[in-house]
Amino acid sequence: MISNQILQNTIDGLKGISRVELCVMDTDGKEIASTMDMGNCSGAAVEFAASPADSQEIQGYQYFKIFDEQQLEYVLVAGGVGEDVYMIGKMVAFQIQNLLVAYKERFDKDNFFKNLLLDNLLLVDIYSRSKKLHIQTDVPRVVLIVESAAGKDSNVLELSRACFGNNGKDFITAVDEKDVIIVKELPEAETVKEIEKSARSLITYLQKEGIQGMRISYGTVIREIKEVSRSYKEAKMALDVGKIFFDDRDLIAYSELGIGRLIYQLPIPLCKMFIREIFGGKSPDEFDEETLATIYKFFENSLNVSETSRQLFIHRNTLVYRLDKLQKSTGLDLRVFEDAITFKIALMVVKYMKYMETFEY
Repeated sequence: MISNQILQNTIDGLKGISRVELCVMDTDGKEIASTMDMGNCSGAAVEFAASPADSQEIQGYQYFKIFDEQQLEYVLVAGGVGEDVYMIGKMVAFQIQNLLVAYKERFDKDNFFKNLLLDNLLLVDIYSRSKKLHIQTDVPRVVLIVESAAGKDSNVLELSRACFGNNGKDFITAVDEKDVIIVKELPEAETVKEIEKSARSLITYLQKEGIQGMRISYGTVIREIKEVSRSYKEAKMALDVGKIFFDDRDLIAYSELGIGRLIYQLPIPLCKMFIREIFGGKSPDEFDEETLATIYKFFENSLNVSETSRQLFIHRNTLVYRLDKLQKSTGLDLRVFEDAITFKIALMVVKYMKYMETFEY
């Protein structure tokens, strides 16, 4: 169903072109949109709706029926008599009927993609409805999720559609109160870098429009329409995991999550048991700021002592002293790969637990 505002905008524009007064009524004679007071046309509209005629002149006005799949939807009234008014009325009726078809198709596609994203369709229904809606089933696609600091904002939805949705291939919708989802169709040769470029351009565009606190995630590229829900789930996980382990980034891909996506799926009691077994009663993030900075820089440089000491502007022996001190307090030597992996995972587990604690209050 077309909104009353769209109908009003349509007939206002058509009146500006044709200079013919127009009024759209429902089958009960109730005015929906009008360019002026058409007089007492309500009763005549009801009688016309019940008649077999598709168009009729009544008391100086031209009446036209507008159908939606052979079901009478509206009655259009055009003010005045004569060949020009009749022809203009027919053209307006035709335009509104085409709008009905377009918006109905958009509504059907919206429902289809929402159910597809939420995995609510049987496989046979996916392909049969895709064919009916003229949606290609075997082209590369990727799902992106757009989140703003203010939550789901209709302005973000419409701006995203303006940026991506005008090519007839990309689909933009919202399935919850927080996020805008983009199902983007990709050229065969498009790479991950080009996906990131498109996402970055959207962030820039939204920021210019005054939308702040943007974060975008995306799943893996899929080649069958039945896999859209998988890419959506991946993008959703990327959004959640990114907030924990990549909180300084506004763009994150599922393929970049690494071990973070495994930790995200661990139950909290198991995480607590792991930390307790490795460190006893102490948490690995309770070290002083200097020690933590040393640890993170050491990991960043792939356990390279010389490069880490250079970047920290300290003597190599000072770094070795700090690592020895850490080994005495934890039993883990970060110069040994297995111990370094254990410590790195422990830091991530603690970060995950602290993030999850924020949802318990």
